[in-house]
Amino acid sequence: MTYKCIDINDALPLIENNALIVDIRDTASFQSGHMTNAFNLNNDNISDYIAQADKSLPLIVCCYHGNSSKNAAAFLADQGFNEVYSLNGGFSQWSAVFPDQCSQD
Repeated sequence: MTYKCIDINDALPLIENNALIVDIRDTASFQSGHMTNAFNLNNDNISDYIAQADKSLPLIVCCYHGNSSKNAAAFLADQGFNEVYSLNGGFSQWSAVFPDQCSQD
């Protein structure tokens, strides 16, 4: 399996159609702001997430700027997710363009 890079404008229709979103940034950054409905994925919860997630849904991986998400997307594609995307520009670009599509914890 492999992943694709996706621009934020192309990600929005997938998200509106129930795509899963994982954010691999540190907990403090995630809590201060993240994509709406994103799950904060880290080393402590990744095994449970992989076991429980619906692997048939598109999965969008978000990081700070769209670099670290590529490695995570490749890893998750290898874990059996059918359709995996790395978000170009990461949360920094997403929050600049779609501030109404962001949440805080």
